[in-house]
Amino acid sequence: MEPLATGYGLVEGPLWVPERGLLFSDVLNGGVYCVDRFGAVTTVFEHRRGIGGMALHAAGGLVVSGRNVSYKPFDGGDTTTLMDRDPDAGIVGFNDLTTDASGRIYAGSLGNSPVFKDGREPAPGDLWIIDLDGSCRVGAREVWLTNGLGFSPDGRTLYHSDSGVRKVFCYPVADDGGLGPRTVFAELAQGVPDGLCVAEDGSVWVALAGGGHGVAVYSAGGTRTDFLKIPDPMCTSVCFGGDDLRDLYIVSGSEGAGRENAGSVYRERVGVAGVPVAPARVALNAVA
Repeated sequence: MEPLATGYGLVEGPLWVPERGLLFSDVLNGGVYCVDRFGAVTTVFEHRRGIGGMALHAAGGLVVSGRNVSYKPFDGGDTTTLMDRDPDAGIVGFNDLTTDASGRIYAGSLGNSPVFKDGREPAPGDLWIIDLDGSCRVGAREVWLTNGLGFSPDGRTLYHSDSGVRKVFCYPVADDGGLGPRTVFAELAQGVPDGLCVAEDGSVWVALAGGGHGVAVYSAGGTRTDFLKIPDPMCTSVCFGGDDLRDLYIVSGSEGAGRENAGSVYRERVGVAGVPVAPARVALNAVA
């Protein structure tokens, strides 16, 4: 396993962008960064903290989570809010997100912040869908700590980590992007399911936070088949990248490392390619 970058508070949102490299955020210290194929790190966006998930947008920028779900163009233009927080309605922010093949956005809301103490008691959030016209609807309710999201190769199943109950759920996906009743895909006895990604053979690769020390691999049927260990106890997320999508990028946080800013980025060559994640194509309508 190859270490690529270190010195971050809490690395999240890994996203492979072929013409750039691996993009990732630092939730605690702020910013979005890029590590290229040769290990050189550059800053993409400064300052913004709390980004737990990212996706490309076809317009030429990133969709990012945090206090809201917003679009940030790479050229430094104005940020557009796609879905805003609403504390009175129990939405204090958003964590991980992904897109389907059509370009809809799936993003989990937070009932309380797991990182930035806000004085709120633990409360569930919801899984939201932002449709192509920019409208928003609830896909699923009662998610205690929303995390990783990823679609099966045929797009008919959505996998979703709920760290609050130590389970990865799966939902059937309808033609209009709506979600059917969830079922348990995997329940963890050790570690906490965090970010995840899906391979072309249907296997699901789940980052194990909370002392999990790596990535657990599950077959499409939910059987654990492999484990990739990293040096850090707080494994936060994972994604496929590289020209053939057979480079596995694994990111971590500082918790349990015994020092500050221990968050790191690793790369491991694996024997199966990842499922490509399509860019978002939702309308860039500013939220009033």
